[in-house]
Amino acid sequence: MRLAALLAGLSLLGAAQFTWSADYRVGERLKPAAKASPASYREIEWEELTPKDWNPMAAFKGLNLARLKDSDPRAREALEKMRTAWDAAPVNTALDGKRIRLAGFVIPLERKGKLVSELLLVPYFGACIHTPPPPANQTIHVILAQPVADIRSMDAFWINGTLKVVRGDSSIGIYGYRLQGDSLERYLFGREP
Repeated sequence: MRLAALLAGLSLLGAAQFTWSADYRVGERLKPAAKASPASYREIEWEELTPKDWNPMAAFKGLNLARLKDSDPRAREALEKMRTAWDAAPVNTALDGKRIRLAGFVIPLERKGKLVSELLLVPYFGACIHTPPPPANQTIHVILAQPVADIRSMDAFWINGTLKVVRGDSSIGIYGYRLQGDSLERYLFGREP
């Protein structure tokens, strides 16, 4: 929850609070599944990707974000400091090689026509668009086993696959994990008619 508090504070630094869809608001996270995961995958939550002793707020110690305006040079400095710290965010190495199931929002990276073969999976709606990209330990580069059609940015999905600790740079942000995506399904929990 420390990360959610920081994101709320960053909205005061110019991160827009737009609503892009009737279903989700910027910063909204998905809820865990009510039904059991497929037997060969362990369902995890985003918080498990961050080491317990990592504090995303450390870069802001002694700074009152609520009092900064966009034009304040300290706001720009704080965002640069945050970006540097978040790009280097430590990962949970205990998850390396684990078969996991995780719900998140997708950002297509590699597309041929309507088929998407690579994407980023992020924990909250609007990440990497009008808000600062999430920390590297909250961004997963997904390579799909089979390309999937009709995926739009910020669509919500469950993704099953094998997680590896791999740090890299997409054109949108730094990621701390790569997932070999075996399958994905639209996220519907709590959104069924």
